[in-house]
Amino acid sequence: MLKLSMAYSPCPNDTFMFHDVAAGDWSRAGYDVTVHLHDIETLNRMALDGVYDITKVSFHAYLRVRAEYQLLNAGAALGFGCGPLLVARRPLDPAELPRCRVAVPGELTTAHLLLRLWAPDIRQKLFVTYDQVLDLVRTGEVDCGLLIHESRFVYRDAGLSCVVDLGQWWETQTGQPIPLGCVVARKRFGVPVLAELERLLQAAIRHSRACPAGTAGYVREHAREKDASVQRQHIDMFVTDFSLDLGESGRAAVAALETMARQARVIE
Repeated sequence: MLKLSMAYSPCPNDTFMFHDVAAGDWSRAGYDVTVHLHDIETLNRMALDGVYDITKVSFHAYLRVRAEYQLLNAGAALGFGCGPLLVARRPLDPAELPRCRVAVPGELTTAHLLLRLWAPDIRQKLFVTYDQVLDLVRTGEVDCGLLIHESRFVYRDAGLSCVVDLGQWWETQTGQPIPLGCVVARKRFGVPVLAELERLLQAAIRHSRACPAGTAGYVREHAREKDASVQRQHIDMFVTDFSLDLGESGRAAVAALETMARQARVIE
């Protein structure tokens, strides 16, 4: 049996998709998988250090680790209408942003990359975990914040205003779905193992979509927002057909992200 380490975030889309992995179902295929859950920026940083065999990362981080890691076609968060939201306590003119202090959910997140592409003049950034951003904006410790994951569904309840929907901006610029996060695995496993890992991920996602009730306890255990309707919205938004297979459209979106990042000199 091949021992593997796998890491992903505690967000509902990940715990929903990878429930079968956590339940030990891959042992039947000959894999002994140890599962680890971390905030997405922690996952990104650990990927830079090559900590885990299989890991969820931001597409921004993937562009920096692909010498060692292979992008898998399954397990991605990619789609339309699901991008990061920049929010503030009051309606804010984008011209004010260079003078604003902005909370960002991690330097290597795709959200931060998109913010840099949209507003390169923002200089005052506070990098925090994603679950801290909303409260920092609400309490006035920062002028605005970049929301990802569950927080994008509840910011209005906190009385906040959306400054820009970066997903909508991306779609207007490119016409492509927005590539947010993906699953990567060590290249050294070789093509046969990598292909089998893709198939196992696809099977796990199909099973979760067919039997969502079976994942509910695991999702609820790790979700920041305990409202079941918020968890469901999160899953419906981020677990899409692209999660089963990136396909040509998904890969074209990743290529577009890389091109824009290189043109902006965010990556070399």
